[in-house]
Amino acid sequence: LDPWFKRRYPLKHLKKWLVWPWAIHPGLRDAQAVFFTCEQERILARQSFWLYQPRERILPYGTEGIPDPNTDYATTFLDQHPVLHQRRCLLFLGRVHPKKGPDLLIRALAVLQREGQWSAQSHCLVMAGPCQGRYARSLTRLATQLGVAESIHWTGMLLGDQKWGAFQAAEAFVLPSHQENYGIAVAEALSASTPVLITHPVNISPEIAADRAGLVEADTLPGIVNLLRQWLALDPQALEAMAVNAR
Repeated sequence: LDPWFKRRYPLKHLKKWLVWPWAIHPGLRDAQAVFFTCEQERILARQSFWLYQPRERILPYGTEGIPDPNTDYATTFLDQHPVLHQRRCLLFLGRVHPKKGPDLLIRALAVLQREGQWSAQSHCLVMAGPCQGRYARSLTRLATQLGVAESIHWTGMLLGDQKWGAFQAAEAFVLPSHQENYGIAVAEALSASTPVLITHPVNISPEIAADRAGLVEADTLPGIVNLLRQWLALDPQALEAMAVNAR
């Protein structure tokens, strides 16, 4: 129901219309309730099909979060990834897919590096996700072409304590996504007191902005560049306040 799919895959949307009036619409119309994970998801769902008459309800959604916020998971993670020591780290954690916008992130690093605001010696983007697929390999080639490969550290998929260690070791979690109905990884980052740098299409972005638990920008290259510029400009006190708000 998110209109991003209609814009991104118009032919698929046309095929959905063939079954929508007689198969899907009646199910939504006659259900006692149709649940949404947040307010923004509910609003966007109204924009895809004109036959749309559900009884809308928001079902609060989230995650159990970090097992123990007082436990130091970061030290073990950094010991296993010593290249990250003494560097300001951003963390991308999740499925490595075009919908998540990781290419924008790599291109933004190149812009900031040319401006002298980003250095491989003092900064690092940690890419935590499956890194063997065709799209992931295209991202490593892109990073090499743009001259930012040394600024990116690929860990592969992280689970359990390794995942929580990555959240704690990062100054911020970044998700430049083009569409997220909720964003579980965003909530996980918040639970670990890690501020989030996200885009407007992450549907809990209004709540993040209102609570000053992170920064929100457009899912475009200028938007991501501005998102990172704002993060780099924050002083330690502002970062600490944002971490408290995140938790």
